[in-house]
Amino acid sequence: MAKEFSYEITDELAVLGTSAKGWTKELNKVSYNGATPKFDLRDWAPERASMGKGITLTEDEAKALMTALEKYFND
Repeated sequence: MAKEFSYEITDELAVLGTSAKGWTKELNKVSYNGATPKFDLRDWAPERASMGKGITLTEDEAKALMTALEKYFND
C-alpha cells in the first residue's frame, strides 16, 4: 500500500519563468507530509494541477546557493 503524500505551499516566493505550455518554474517554501517547510524549486502545471520534478533545500543549503550565485554573478 502506498504511503499518503501531502504538501502545503506555506510561502510563495517567486515565479522564475513560464513555458510555452503554461507551466511555471516557481520558488516556494513547501511543507511535505507535515514536515518543516523547505525551499522548493520546481515546475508547476497551470493552476498547480500537477507538479514536475524539483529540488528542495534547507535554509542552510539555500543560503549556500545564494552565496554561490552572488559570487558567480559578481565576478
